[in-house]
Amino acid sequence: MDLENQKRVKEAAEQYGPENVVVILGAAEGEASGLAAETVTAGDPTFAGPLTGVQLGLSVYHICEEEIKAEVDPDVYDEQVSMMEMVLDVDDIASEMSEIRSQYCKY
Repeated sequence: MDLENQKRVKEAAEQYGPENVVVILGAAEGEASGLAAETVTAGDPTFAGPLTGVQLGLSVYHICEEEIKAEVDPDVYDEQVSMMEMVLDVDDIASEMSEIRSQYCKY
């Protein structure tokens, strides 16, 4: 997760309260999704950005996870995500995200 996005997430959590913020990721692989998820929950593991040492514990999901897919208008999901979903290892991504949530999410 780049430094600007870390800043935006931190500001949103401060403005609205971390219990009211859900982060939706769209990275193409489980490892990248896991790194971004860890950043918004446990703090920036690369020690380079605004979330270094900041444990927000935010709820975090990938757009292809069933919990999020069920919340999105099916036509919009089909138009915006379904092509990407066909080439992703959704099970790997979901497993990585679930592991991060179980370890670090507070909300």
